[in-house]
Amino acid sequence: WGSCQMPSIKGINMTVGQEQQAGMKEKQVLEDLETHLTRRDTEALFQEQPQTGNQYLEDTLLRSYLKTHLPPKVLEEVHQDLERFGNRLLTKIQRLSWECELNPPAFRQFDAWGRRVDHIHTCSAWRRMKEISAEEGLIAEAYEKRYSNWSRLYQAVKLYLFSSSSGGFSCPLAMTDGAAKVIESLGIPGSLKNAFDRLTSRDPEKFWTSGQWMTERRGGSDVANGTETVARKQPDGTYRLYGFKWFTSAADSDMALTLARIADAEGQCTQGSRGLSLFFLRVRDEEGKLNNIQVQRLKDKLGTRQMATAELWLQGARAELISAEGRGVAAISNMLNITRIHNVIGAVASMRRMISLSRDYACKRVAFGKLLKDHPLHMQTIARMEVQVRGAFLLLMEIVRLLGLAETNLATEQEQLLLRLLIPVAKLYTGKQASAVAVEAMESFGGQGYMEDTGLPVILRDALVLSIWEGTTNILSLDVLRSLAKSQGQVMAVFLSTVQVSPQLQPCSASPWQSLLW
Repeated sequence: WGSCQMPSIKGINMTVGQEQQAGMKEKQVLEDLETHLTRRDTEALFQEQPQTGNQYLEDTLLRSYLKTHLPPKVLEEVHQDLERFGNRLLTKIQRLSWECELNPPAFRQFDAWGRRVDHIHTCSAWRRMKEISAEEGLIAEAYEKRYSNWSRLYQAVKLYLFSSSSGGFSCPLAMTDGAAKVIESLGIPGSLKNAFDRLTSRDPEKFWTSGQWMTERRGGSDVANGTETVARKQPDGTYRLYGFKWFTSAADSDMALTLARIADAEGQCTQGSRGLSLFFLRVRDEEGKLNNIQVQRLKDKLGTRQMATAELWLQGARAELISAEGRGVAAISNMLNITRIHNVIGAVASMRRMISLSRDYACKRVAFGKLLKDHPLHMQTIARMEVQVRGAFLLLMEIVRLLGLAETNLATEQEQLLLRLLIPVAKLYTGKQASAVAVEAMESFGGQGYMEDTGLPVILRDALVLSIWEGTTNILSLDVLRSLAKSQGQVMAVFLSTVQVSPQLQPCSASPWQSLLW
């Protein structure tokens, strides 16, 4: 058999041994071909990652707005700083944001020997975000007033760019800004001078963040009936606070403003909003020990998991009364206005981020033989989202422009009335918008939009809080009604006259009022 001639293969006469070798080679070729085809099938599933560049330089609407409204000298300085900040966000800060998401805070109640420590551990990236916030003057910018009435708008622009790369640190910044505003509105009394200087510092070693402790067991918005915390006056003039704070965001902050009811000599407290006073307290002493505060647990939240939100027992926490007795709600209202504006900033930034990624993806993803950008229906969907975010952005810019005028005593009575109306309206509207746009934008990525490691679900989860935090839709609606009633209808008259005379309402131009009118 060894010398027997076998039928030829492709005209070649071979022995049995040669045939076996040829068969093995042919089998290998087929296996290689099969493997190659398998790899090709697999490779076809890989999609190019959507990316964005310098967020400031790529945001044509933002740059156009600043060019149109800022004085030339201010624009020159602001442009240089924002371009630099955009590069820092792209090359340094965005990766920290993802680290914050992957390493959420952890709570350790006891040490190895059974001693109560109530330690909230945050990751190094979160702590770095605090340092960056100070270095960039994300709070300081509004209070230094380097650019007079344009300082608040400039701060808002930096926060807008920072928000989507902040790893959730925008939330403590909102409360920090609000606390600084409250202290400023009180005339920065001597006892609060150190706190104000730290809240508005550019030095990472000195910079403080603040909490806002109002929500108790009965709920959040109804502070008049829901606040049970009691303040007992001490011989030295300070107070001791006793109560349970059910939802305290940024529990790792350095200080907090909180509401409580002052007990009289008989231990009785005035109920309702007239019984509420505003207090300042340090969360920890100089040695890092909690100020007679016990952490019950960290909240297990749907989103904003990068930030520590806790339930706290106040068991004689030392505090300072900073409002007139019984005027706590009025005193803290400045904080609520600022945090609501920050909520709008976060909503608009979230929408801009999702749409920017969606647009870039449309230039890379091929489906049905052509890029997504070449499918009219797909681009119509993106265009509709773009209209939404542009209207929201311009509305935000109008609000911070008015706030800047009010803070420098340049606002007319009509502008102050308009600001009072627009803050709750914008917070209500953009909070709803952000969730809807996030869902729509996720859909534009197909199945990839649903994958955790793309980072897209994080944006959606974090956006969902924007319609809840600082007042739900119905609460804000009631606030709008209060502004109408308190002004005896003047607010609406000012709004309608402003809309009618606005030069931006010409055809084919974007307007801050279009979102509301539509």
